[in-house]
Amino acid sequence: MKRVLLIGAGHAHLVALRSLAQKPLYGARITLVSPLARQVYSGMLPGILAGHYRRAEAEIDVAALAERGYVEFERGIVERFDAGKRLVALKDGRSSGYDVVSFNVGSLIAASIPGSEHALAVKPFDEFLARLRIAERVAVVGAGAAGAELAMALRHRGAAVTLYSEMPVLAPRVLQQLRRRKVDFRPGMPVTAIEPGPVVIAGTARQDFELVLLATGAAPMPWLRQSGLQTDERGFVLVGATLQSVSHPEVFALGDCGTQRDSPHPKSGVYAVRHGESLVDNLRRLVVDAPFEPYVPQEKALSLLSCGARYAIAGRGGWSAQGRWVWWWKDGIDRRWIASFR
Repeated sequence: MKRVLLIGAGHAHLVALRSLAQKPLYGARITLVSPLARQVYSGMLPGILAGHYRRAEAEIDVAALAERGYVEFERGIVERFDAGKRLVALKDGRSSGYDVVSFNVGSLIAASIPGSEHALAVKPFDEFLARLRIAERVAVVGAGAAGAELAMALRHRGAAVTLYSEMPVLAPRVLQQLRRRKVDFRPGMPVTAIEPGPVVIAGTARQDFELVLLATGAAPMPWLRQSGLQTDERGFVLVGATLQSVSHPEVFALGDCGTQRDSPHPKSGVYAVRHGESLVDNLRRLVVDAPFEPYVPQEKALSLLSCGARYAIAGRGGWSAQGRWVWWWKDGIDRRWIASFR
């Protein structure tokens, strides 16, 4: 019987678990290792901050989902992974071997700014919510989609928010909403250091805040760099067409933690969902010794960005729209996503 380890409970593994709950997989012993038995859905995090959702409405019971799919659940945090020895070691001293392992552990916030320890990183999300405190003057460092959403959500709750961005421009619709919500947006103004206080330094400018949030670019889990797996230049696992490691085919890397060598695509939950569908299909093929099928990323993906109030921006390819109806559309999608795991 094949020993299959699923490490992490990101979008891809949640989709795989849901499929296994609907149609169990016989011929493999599957174990899921994840830090939390219940976790917050990232797509509803801005809504929690803005006050539109209670945390319980945005949580997924990972342990119960695994149980319904006849998957063993183990709560744990990976400390070391040795691809050569096929060994996953956890921080509490436990370790596991495997025939096949799949990683869906997401990414961390890049903390390369000097003094980053004086700021609060928005990932991992559950740790972020646990450490977040009410503040009247907040700085958000990083004006990607996540940073813009967080800035507008906190502004909606009454905080004075400054959003720092190294990018000189943003999408016009997003910029319009930041201005409409009275977020103090600083384009082309990268943060160069954070000092105790906390004090944000951007070039010659210095400004003190009650709270600084880091929403900068993605960084890989440090133990992936030391695993023996072949990685891209940033340290994410390099995978082929079937989402298997190009150096160790018994290893899958899904979602943010992997980079597809021949068809690179954004690190987004929309793509990770399809990764999960591909994984569970290939696990079913594994137990009957059938060849794996490749994953083909979609050409266009829907993006939905909430704007603090019940207002959102949608985009797909060259099409875009915005309004209250877009927020309610997003709300329906998010609630159906959560309900699908119950």
